[in-house]
This record gives sequence, C-alpha cells and structure tokens, in this order.
Amino acid sequence: MPQLNPNPWLFIMLISWLTFTMIIQPKLLSFISTNPPSSKTPTTTNTTPWTWPWA
Repeated sequence: MPQLNPNPWLFIMLISWLTFTMIIQPKLLSFISTNPPSSKTPTTTNTTPWTWPWA
C-alpha cells in the first residue's frame, strides 16, 4: 500500500514546514500591524440592573 510509505510525504512535509518557519514567517511578522493595540485605558460604562416584574 503506497499510502503507508511515509518516505516521500514526510520529506515534503518537513521541507514545507522548514520553508514556512525559516522564510515566510519572519517576512510576515516584520510587517507593521494595521491595528495596533491602543494604550488608552478602557472606559467602563455604568449599567443599571434590569428589574424583573415577577422577581
């Protein structure tokens, strides 16, 4: 059964992961984020509890 032979597929998988981690990932991480996290403190809204008529 050729599906059980991991020889060509394991090599292809390892090469693709090495290509991703060594070449593609650093290039993607070098871009500046278009939506950086803000340094503002989050504002909390004052909410009133709902009064249920049957409680």
